[in-house]
Amino acid sequence: MSQLAKQFTDSSTELSAYESYHGLTAQAIQRSFLDHLEFTLAKDRFSMTELDQYLALAHAIRDRMIERWLRTQDAYYRADAKRVYYLSMEFLMGRTLGNAIINLNLRDECQKALAELGYALEAIQEIEPDAGLGNGGLGRLAACFLDSMATLALPGYGYGIRYEYGIFNQQIKNGEQIEQPDNWLRYGNPWEIVRPEVIYPVHYYGEVVEYPNGKGKIFHKWVKTEKILALAYDTPIPGYGVQNVNTLRLWSSKASREFDFHHFNEGDYISAVRMKTESETISKVLYPNDSRHSGKELRLKQEYFFVSATLQDIFRRYKKTRNTFDEFSDKVSIQLNDTHPAIAIAELMRIFVDIEELPWDKAWELTRATVAYTNHTVLPEALEKWTVELLGKVLPRHLEIIYEINHKFLREVRMKYPNNESLVERVSIIEEPVPGIRPKSVRMANLAIVGSHRVNGVAALHTEIIKRELFRDFATMFPGKFENKTNGITQRRWLASCNPDLASLITKAIGDKWMTDLYQLEKLLPLAEDAGFRQEWQKIKQAGKNLIINIIEKGWKGKIKIDQSSIFDCQVKRIHEYKRQLLNVLHAITLYNRIRHQPQLDVVPRTIIFSGKAAPGYRQAKLIIQLINAVADVINNDVSTRDRLRVIFLPNYRVSLAEKIMPGAELSEQISTAGMEASGTGNMKFALNGALTIGTLDGANIEIAEEVGSENIFIFGLTVEEIAALKPHYSSWDYFHNDPELNEVLNMIGGGYFSPLNKELFHPILFSLLEGGDQYMVLADYRSYIECQEQVSQAYLDQDQWTRKSILNAAKMGKFSSDRTIQEYAKSIWNVSPVTVNMATCEV
Repeated sequence: MSQLAKQFTDSSTELSAYESYHGLTAQAIQRSFLDHLEFTLAKDRFSMTELDQYLALAHAIRDRMIERWLRTQDAYYRADAKRVYYLSMEFLMGRTLGNAIINLNLRDECQKALAELGYALEAIQEIEPDAGLGNGGLGRLAACFLDSMATLALPGYGYGIRYEYGIFNQQIKNGEQIEQPDNWLRYGNPWEIVRPEVIYPVHYYGEVVEYPNGKGKIFHKWVKTEKILALAYDTPIPGYGVQNVNTLRLWSSKASREFDFHHFNEGDYISAVRMKTESETISKVLYPNDSRHSGKELRLKQEYFFVSATLQDIFRRYKKTRNTFDEFSDKVSIQLNDTHPAIAIAELMRIFVDIEELPWDKAWELTRATVAYTNHTVLPEALEKWTVELLGKVLPRHLEIIYEINHKFLREVRMKYPNNESLVERVSIIEEPVPGIRPKSVRMANLAIVGSHRVNGVAALHTEIIKRELFRDFATMFPGKFENKTNGITQRRWLASCNPDLASLITKAIGDKWMTDLYQLEKLLPLAEDAGFRQEWQKIKQAGKNLIINIIEKGWKGKIKIDQSSIFDCQVKRIHEYKRQLLNVLHAITLYNRIRHQPQLDVVPRTIIFSGKAAPGYRQAKLIIQLINAVADVINNDVSTRDRLRVIFLPNYRVSLAEKIMPGAELSEQISTAGMEASGTGNMKFALNGALTIGTLDGANIEIAEEVGSENIFIFGLTVEEIAALKPHYSSWDYFHNDPELNEVLNMIGGGYFSPLNKELFHPILFSLLEGGDQYMVLADYRSYIECQEQVSQAYLDQDQWTRKSILNAAKMGKFSSDRTIQEYAKSIWNVSPVTVNMATCEV
């Protein structure tokens, strides 16, 4: 027993070593916590800091996953299981401690253990930095999928990059977004375990030589390359209600040589370590600025870096039990999360053909049977391309392979569709140049489609759009290849962990099976008619609102007060023109004008909350953030609206902030231009926590509306079909001239009402709406949105009815669990089965 344990606890109570590391009681967790403070962190009760408390608890919880983790890997080997490898450039994990405690079912015991020592679990959880290894929905989806794979006992692995600096920390100064480095690893990461024995070479540049193999065949060798090393860091991913603990493996780049001794001996210390420094920039930062050639090159190197290391790891694991590749696609499933890892198709072919010396046709058969591709966009301009020049420079052998894949594919297309060269051009992996407009490029989405056996969209509408428009030719050629997998979220984090009071109320009412079967929430439907239950629900929602109020008032240092009875109207997500935060701002100004012009107007108090980051190089999105803050500054300081309207921009949106916003949100803004949001998962998180949605018929909004019923959601705006019909003759000027309220709002923005020191500051926004054609149909949807918001206000007046709708929204979220999504992937794309770990017998 440590000295700390003797000081803090009853020393007469002894625990075995096994209990100290594995026990799930409050006493065992307490002992482990204190032992780690002393033996891992070398602290006593006088020198320990808040950070030490977090680290000690994190190590104590990690201890309780280690044995399960090891047994899980052993079980997968002994079951000879097919494994899923989820390749993603982003894993937006957020904080790990709270989620791990939930999945291990240790919340009550942890709270008890810490309370006896005078600490609060909630306070300790706040110390953990977010692992911001992603930009938004794509990375958060990947994190939810890992949680679900473990919970469903599926042999799944996540693979990505261990970015030293995650997505930037956002500060707001004078209304503008300022990016600060996110050094999330500053104090170490207690959840990861470095694997120095798992290190692979990754090659770049060089040249390709041909040589005969002595059997009449020509082989290719990639030589004179520059080499760096990929070092593995593993994070355990515990499932809920099972003993399975899966793995997230992230790669960190290391120099193949620490420094150049020649330069060192010559006294040139800078040059001596230059190679090490340059090599390690590959895993330095998430999303380098790719507006310049050097940024593009680094981005390509990042993508190949983690793909190369991952495939080497997959081959190592496969070869442990097999000497041939006949069963490769029966034992390996590779899922590409968007096009970022699509170079994996060329790399698989290189390994099969150049290294393992398989015939091309056999290698291609295995590659296509192994790889599946998830598309996350409906915007053609968002599909990734690499210039032939850059790809040939960085990965010359891969460019050759891509050309060969394309040659064979187009030969098949010409045979099946003769005399149709326009089709050939559209489906070609290589995009031919147009002088002065675009260079010759490799279309990575086309490569992903041609080289995979399944392509899926992430919402029903999204999948239909990619089949009907974005990839119409491919869908015609490969009708069985495309399918839908509507996104989902994990209820463990997005209800049980972030909203424990609501989770407790639900469990008390219907039991806890909803934790692994979200359709169980339908048992809440009759309780929506129970006045007592509605009252309890309302109290918990108000407590969530009070938490948001505390965040706001603390951030504004008491200079702003929020009416706790106002409707909390939230739009929190990445800032992008198609997501239309601008439309929300126009509504805020419209409300402001109505109150200014009619001081006695009876309005429903409203607090409009924005949060989100704009990409550092996205000027228009950053200007929209500046406009939001400028409008907020005017409205919040006007005495005529102070008690009835507030506009708030919460800086530095991240997973941990989202977990605080979701429980208190009452209105969820999902107002993207119809046909442009692939799915969305924020809409699901809000609804699961009882917020009502105002939104367009876009992405997963359509499916949410189908589930909750049209009477429990607020739908407005043009549909995809209506936009397609209107666009050829759309004139935003007509809407500007014919709507007096809209005219006034835009004139205020353009005239400097919100920027008196620089009246032209927001002219680029006005230009995009009026002179630029209003690409995102903001003005076309303005009046419909305003009228729908009036319906929201009217509905909010009847709090009893609003609460009933709130309960019904949560009750109908069963479809939107990532467990359901992963079950569908497992059945129709991966063909994998659960492998349950039994710790009692160590058998599967």
